[in-house]
Amino acid sequence: MSTISTFLNRINSQYPLFKGLIRYDEPMSAHTTFKVGGPADAWIRPEVDCFPEFSAILLESARDEEIPVFILGGGANLVVSDQGIRGIVLDTTAYSGTTDAFGIQVSGSGPEDKLYFRSGTTMDDAADYAADRGLSGLEFLAGMPGCLGGALWMNARCYEQEIADLVKEVQLLEGGTILTSVIDKKGFAYKTSPFQTKKCLILAMSFVLQKKDKAIIWEKINSCRKDREEKGHYRFPCAGSVFKNNPAFGKSTGKILDELGCKGLTIGDAQLAPWHGNIIINKGKASAADILALVEALEKLAGMELGITLEREILFI
Repeated sequence: MSTISTFLNRINSQYPLFKGLIRYDEPMSAHTTFKVGGPADAWIRPEVDCFPEFSAILLESARDEEIPVFILGGGANLVVSDQGIRGIVLDTTAYSGTTDAFGIQVSGSGPEDKLYFRSGTTMDDAADYAADRGLSGLEFLAGMPGCLGGALWMNARCYEQEIADLVKEVQLLEGGTILTSVIDKKGFAYKTSPFQTKKCLILAMSFVLQKKDKAIIWEKINSCRKDREEKGHYRFPCAGSVFKNNPAFGKSTGKILDELGCKGLTIGDAQLAPWHGNIIINKGKASAADILALVEALEKLAGMELGITLEREILFI
């Protein structure tokens, strides 16, 4: 029996209430929007009822035994190595839906309202749930792949809005303890959050939203989804924008790479989309190595031709 399976059997004996899925040698290509990635030694997706307690035991025990644990959300901003992930992947996607775990009611009576979501909730589901209740603010997330936990971790941004503009409180699992705190906006920047430098697991968060006519909210949601569809975000497996935009460059990264003639550049089955200068697509059989080689080629070209350094938005795991 492997070290990982022995470890997980011991964890299960400590927490017999575990419900969920545990798989060994699970292909990560099944859990990322790029559809690439080799096997994880172990992949675990706990159900809602046991997620916080089981995760606390798992993370603390793994730390003590120096077993790496990778936190996975919707897999929307990741390129997992063809060799996979060593250690354990903790999948948060079953820990979804609304919650009043902070001890505050989900809705109020003022011009503003709060909604509380677990971290595994998809951005699409959160936007729809708010819209159904006449609460505005999350429309810009509609059609964006991934989960709220990952979106908060990276401070997801689109259409001149970012998630830090709306989040009020966050519930974390840190050092084996569940902590709730008010968000300090000073810790956020362009696609950056304070969680990127902390050893913690985002469990849930609250959003401060505005009451508005449902028809207006749904019009904005449908507009965002249509815009993403027209930009080709769903034509092939991808991870959205590959590089961050830098205001100092004077134009978007997509426009820069377009002007350099990079659209359609292909390595293996990875291609810079012919219709968008900042999206790499998997044409069908791309490997993580193909995607990395293409990213490096684009970085080198931008450096040689323009003397600029492109900053990656997607994470290579």
